[in-house]
Amino acid sequence: VESLPGLASRLFDFNLTRAQERTLNEIEKDLKYPIPMNRLLQGDVGSGKTAIALAAAAAVAQTGYQVAIMAPTEILAEQHARIAIPIFKKMGIHAKLLTGHMRVAARRENIEALKSGAIQIAIGTHALIQSDIEFKNLVLAIVDEQHRFGVKQRARLQEIGLIGTGKTPHTLLMTATPIPRTLALTVYGDLDVSL
Repeated sequence: VESLPGLASRLFDFNLTRAQERTLNEIEKDLKYPIPMNRLLQGDVGSGKTAIALAAAAAVAQTGYQVAIMAPTEILAEQHARIAIPIFKKMGIHAKLLTGHMRVAARRENIEALKSGAIQIAIGTHALIQSDIEFKNLVLAIVDEQHRFGVKQRARLQEIGLIGTGKTPHTLLMTATPIPRTLALTVYGDLDVSL
């Protein structure tokens, strides 16, 4: 199995920083562990959090499982999709954008594709956690700007994964909001933190 830093170096046309490599190694170790990952990825805007998330998503999708990447706004979800979908397509991974403003027929088609597993990576907004959404085998839930989602919304993503696979999915939360490590451990005591 290819390492996450190795996969990332094939996905992107730039060299990873040491911090990015370290973080990818931490995530790779978590993904191989039988207990679901619950990790907070903290970094400044432009530090490469999205690259880390896309590499982790590609690694999971290549193993035949599904990934959800949830952003708080349609603009951010669309930005992620514009970057990610062409990258994933080159690797033969089927990714799709799902938002609340989709046409009814397209939404219905995407919901069926999620249920069947045809969509390997779903990028979207709160639309990913609506009551009619079902994944076949959601194994990784990535939440960007996690502080803009409530506890129940993040828990709903985990519940959707549990319904499909019988197991709680790995969770990667991302934030650019600086949180001192001691505060992060207090507020997010059940999370591992990567900087």
